[in-house]
Amino acid sequence: MSRWFTFLFALAFVAGCSSTAPVASGGESAESEDDDTFKPYDEVVTDDAATDEGLFDVHLFDEGEKLLVEIPDSLFGREMLVVSRLAKTTEGFQYGGSKVNTQAVRWERQGDHVLLRTVQYQSVAPDSLPIYRAVRAAQFEPIIARVAIEALGPDSTSVVVDMTDTFTGDTRVFGIPSGAREEFKVRRLDEDRSFLARAASYPENVEIRSVLTYDAGEPPENASTNTLSVEMSHSMILLPAEPMRPRRADPRVGYFSIEQTDYGLPAQRAEEREYITRWKLVPSDPEAYARGELVEPVEPIVYYVDPATPAEWREPIKQGIEDWNVAFEAAGFRNAIRAADAPVDDPDWSPEDARYSVVRYFPSETQNAYGPHVHDPRTGQILESDIGWYHNVMNLLRNWFFVQTAAVNPDARAPKFREAVMGELVRFVSAHEVGHTLGLPHNWISSTAYPVDSLRSPTFTAERGTAPSIMDYARFNYVAQPGDGVTQLMPRIGEYDIWAIKWGYTYFPDADSEEEERQRLQAMVAEIRDDPALRYGAQTFDPVDPRSQSEDLGDDAVYASELGLANLKRIVPRLQEWTTQEGESYDDLEELYGQVVGQWGRYLGHVGRQVGGVTIDPKLVGEEGPVYQPVPAERQRAAVAFLVDEAFSTPDWLLDTDLLGRIEPGGTADRVQRLQESALTRLLEPVRLGRLAEAEWLTDDAYPAAEMMDDLQAGIFSEIGPGRSIDPARRSLQRAYVDRLGELLNENPTAIPEPLFERAYDYRPQDIERSDVRPLARGALLTLEESIEAALPRYRAQNERAERYHLLDLQARIETILDPED
Repeated sequence: MSRWFTFLFALAFVAGCSSTAPVASGGESAESEDDDTFKPYDEVVTDDAATDEGLFDVHLFDEGEKLLVEIPDSLFGREMLVVSRLAKTTEGFQYGGSKVNTQAVRWERQGDHVLLRTVQYQSVAPDSLPIYRAVRAAQFEPIIARVAIEALGPDSTSVVVDMTDTFTGDTRVFGIPSGAREEFKVRRLDEDRSFLARAASYPENVEIRSVLTYDAGEPPENASTNTLSVEMSHSMILLPAEPMRPRRADPRVGYFSIEQTDYGLPAQRAEEREYITRWKLVPSDPEAYARGELVEPVEPIVYYVDPATPAEWREPIKQGIEDWNVAFEAAGFRNAIRAADAPVDDPDWSPEDARYSVVRYFPSETQNAYGPHVHDPRTGQILESDIGWYHNVMNLLRNWFFVQTAAVNPDARAPKFREAVMGELVRFVSAHEVGHTLGLPHNWISSTAYPVDSLRSPTFTAERGTAPSIMDYARFNYVAQPGDGVTQLMPRIGEYDIWAIKWGYTYFPDADSEEEERQRLQAMVAEIRDDPALRYGAQTFDPVDPRSQSEDLGDDAVYASELGLANLKRIVPRLQEWTTQEGESYDDLEELYGQVVGQWGRYLGHVGRQVGGVTIDPKLVGEEGPVYQPVPAERQRAAVAFLVDEAFSTPDWLLDTDLLGRIEPGGTADRVQRLQESALTRLLEPVRLGRLAEAEWLTDDAYPAAEMMDDLQAGIFSEIGPGRSIDPARRSLQRAYVDRLGELLNENPTAIPEPLFERAYDYRPQDIERSDVRPLARGALLTLEESIEAALPRYRAQNERAERYHLLDLQARIETILDPED
C-alpha cells in the first residue's frame, strides 16, 4: 500500500460537522440575465450530445471531448457532497473503487457565471445571531471552479455550463492526491491525453468519470513511459434538504464522529460539539414502535455484493451483513439491514449510484478489507458505503486461524482450508467491516472483559464467543487448550455490539430537543456502567491502557499469553506435517513459520504494555471513581517476570534446525533477536519509565522504575553471577540492552509516535533532560559494570573465550557511554 493512501485512510475518520445552521459562503448572486444575453439552448445542447437526465441533466459530446451540465435554479445554494474515487488505476497505485477525497460543495450563481465552492462546517453559528456574520466572514469558502453560463434551460429555470476543463484539467481536488504526486514525482497533467469517459445522472447524484494522464518521473508501473494514467470517478450527491437531527457523541460509547465549533451556544468560550455518524432509521409504524414492537424502518440499509465476487464467497459476505439484524432488533427495528446480489444485466443499476452501497471486490495481493462510509458533514448522517474487499484477505485469515487455533482445531491444520471453514472466516470479516460502515470504530478494550479461564469453557464460548465485540481485534481463541473441548473459536457480533447499536440507533420521536435526547442516552449508559462487557476503549498505535490492545484476549495478559505460547510450542513440531505436500514447495511452511514467530512477538507486546500502563475509563462529571489509574504493581511485576522467562531467554522451541534448513539459509537468529530487542525497547521507552516514576511519586501501589530496572537487568544477565555459559542470542540481547541504556543517557530517543486518531490517549513525559530517565539509565549501567567486573574471573577457561570477550566488550561500551569524551 502506498504511503499517501495509508495516511489518507487513517485521516478518513476525522471530519467537520454542523448541528446548527451552516455558515453560508461569501459568493454574491445576481439577478437573472435576460435570455438574449446567452446563446439559444438548441445551439448549445445539440442533437449530437449524449444526454442523461436526473439530478442535473448532463450532456456529453464527441466521445468525451466536452461536458455540459444543466443546473436547475432550485439547486443553487444546496449543499452537495463530492466523493472522488480511483475507478481504474495501475498496479502499485491502489485499486478501482478506492476513495481518495470527500468534500462538501455548493453551486452559486454569480451574474453570467456559476461558481463551484467548497463548503466548510468546522465552525458554525445560527444565522439568527449577530455572531453569524463574523463566522461567515472568517470562512470565505474556496472557489474550485468559475465557469461561464452558455445558455438558459428551455424553460429558463436552469443554466447550462461547460465543465470540461474542471474535470479534465489540473483541478487538484478532482485529481490524484498531493501525496501521490510527490511519491510518483508528477511533473504536470497532460491535457492532450486527458478526456471525459462517462457522465450519468441519477435522482440523487451525478456521476462523472475522467481519464487523467500525468507526466511522472517515477510512475508505479512502466517506468520507461514516464506516464501515469488513471480514471477518476466523481459522485456528486445531493445532501438532504432537511438535515437529520445529529446525535451527541459520548466518550463511553464508540462511534466515528464529526466535530464542530459552535459559536452560537450560550457558553463563555468557543464550544466544541461532537456528533456520531449513523444511518437515518425511522420506524415505518411509529405507534407500534412506541409500544415496544419490532418495526421495519422506512428505508432499510441495503448492501449489494459486487458481481465480480467469486460465487463461493457471496453467501458468507451476505450472511456477515445480515448478522447485524440482531443488534438492530435491540434498537427496535426488524429487517433493518439486508444484503442483495447486485443486478448483472440492469442498465439502470450502477455501483457508482449513490443510492446503492456495495461490497467492492478487488483483485489484489493486499491482505486486507476496509469499511468506510460517506456521511453528511453537517449532521453525521451516513448516506452510503462502499466496502473494499481485497481477494488476498483470505490468506490473512488462513494465517491467523492457523497460528491461533491449529493446536486445538483440526480444521486449521492445512495450508488450504475447506470451503465451509473459509466461508465462516469470510463471514466474520464481512460482519466486522459492515460494523465500521454502521459507524462503529474498533473497540480494543472489549476482549479483556472475559476471564481467561472462561475462554477455555465450551459452554461459555458457545454462548458468548471470544469477546463482547466483533469490532475488537480479538481474532481467534488462542487461549483454549487441547482437552478443553472448545469449538467456538471465532469472534461474532457480541453483547457490546448489540448495546452500541441500541444506543446509536434507538429512535426518540418524543424528544423535543438535542439536549433532551442526550439526557436519555446518558441514562442508558448509566444503566450499564458496571458491566465490563459493555466498555469501550479507543484504538491507539501504542496504547497507554494495556487493556486496549490489538489481537489480545482475556482479562490477564500474562496468563493468556502463557496459554497462547503453550499452543505455539505444540504447533512448531507439527508445522511440516500440517503445511507441506509431496511434490510442492516449502513456501507455506516458510510463511506459517514466520506467522508463528510474529504471534510470539504479539504475546510479548501484550504483556510488555502492562508495565507503566494506565487504565482509562472515560467518565462524565457525577460518576464515581477516577478516569486514570496505574496498572496494579503486582500485575506489572508479573509482566516483567514473564518477559524475562519468555522474551529474554533464548526461545529454543522456535529453533527447529530440521525445519529451518528447509526454508532459509540463515537469518533466523536475526528475526528472533529483533523481536527480543523490540520487547526490550518497549520496556525502556522514556514515556514508560516516566509513568513508572510518576506513579511511584503519586500512588501507594506502584512498581518503582528502579525496581523494574533491577528485575530486568537481573533477568537479562542471569548467567554472569554463577558464571554460566552465555549463548550467542543472549550475548546479542545483552549488547542491545547496554546500547539502549546508552541511547537513553546520551541521545534523545522518541517516546511514542504521534497518535493517529484524535481520541488516542497520548502521554507526554517531562523533558528527558530533567526527568528520572537518565539517572535510572546511569545507575543501571554503573551497577552492571560492577557485576561484569566481578564476573570476569569466572570466565577464564579456553572454551569460555567468547563469553570473556563479550564481557570485556560490554565493559568498553559502558565506559564509552558513561564518559563519551574519552
